[in-house]
Amino acid sequence: MIRLDRVTATAGTFALRDVSFEIDAGSYGVVIGPAGAGKTTLLETIAGIVPVASGTVWLRGADVTRTPPERRRIGIVYQHAYLFPHLSVAENVAYGTADGETAREMVERFGLGALLDRDVNALSGGERQLVALARALATCPDILLLDEPFSALDPRMRVLVRRQVRALHAERGMTVLHVTHDFNEAGRLGHRVVLLEGGRVLQVGSPDDVFRRPASPAVAEFVGAENVVPGRVHSVNGSPDAERVVEFTSGGLVLHAVSDVPEGEAHAVIRADEIALAPERRESSVRNQLDARVVEVAPSGVLARVTVDAGGVELVAVITARSAEELGLAPGREVVAALKATAVHLC
Repeated sequence: MIRLDRVTATAGTFALRDVSFEIDAGSYGVVIGPAGAGKTTLLETIAGIVPVASGTVWLRGADVTRTPPERRRIGIVYQHAYLFPHLSVAENVAYGTADGETAREMVERFGLGALLDRDVNALSGGERQLVALARALATCPDILLLDEPFSALDPRMRVLVRRQVRALHAERGMTVLHVTHDFNEAGRLGHRVVLLEGGRVLQVGSPDDVFRRPASPAVAEFVGAENVVPGRVHSVNGSPDAERVVEFTSGGLVLHAVSDVPEGEAHAVIRADEIALAPERRESSVRNQLDARVVEVAPSGVLARVTVDAGGVELVAVITARSAEELGLAPGREVVAALKATAVHLC
């Protein structure tokens, strides 16, 4: 278990402020955020490298706020590997482990057999990251901190190594906290996502919560929501309590949404894959069927990003390129943009 309770910590001129979250024992946590958000500082604070100014750090249910790094029993892998330059690859992997069999297993799992006698200074960036991962995992930590551990790997190797790390996590029941810029990676690996910006936590939740139900417009834009629309929320009389349907307006755009957001100013967040395009209105349970006009069609492999104007507001839909062709989509074409009320997230 990793738990931070209102932690403030300073590294140079940068500060983490009032950071609180918890990663359950055996869970895989992911930290995302823009460059300079404090992600590496966060890992170093948990590891004890950066001292805590206020607040509490808990590991395995124990307060370790004042415990020195060497007594926290944590494995840590940095983006730049930081291998011991005077040791060979084999000696780096074996460092800190009393079990030669485990070191040999990590060499095999990460494909390092041909590199064992190499000088680490002669390794590529990707090879250095593999050695650093093997070294950290050879000590069998029950808590593992990973700082962009796959960033120097080519796409094929990244998939293979990610699979090995995920398998080891499951086999050993480790608690992992992994910093990444890759949203796809965060969604594939993480049980819990921590979004950090400017040294503060903006949102903590499951990948589905963070990516589909962002807590604020800033979070929505950071995680790549294509449609973040400012407007106003109005109550709709007669909505049952179990499903409070509200009306959201922005200029000439009117949407129905299921939400407990109070009346007043708000933002509607709609993922592009939640919007379907059709040539005309249809009999359907879908609450939102919007008359729209195609502004732009941008093919992207098997998909197409289609920008439409609905009531003076531009919305982006992602559909298959084949559907775009079958619909004859082109600038100026009149279409109906359909989306469920549950697809409109208000914040």
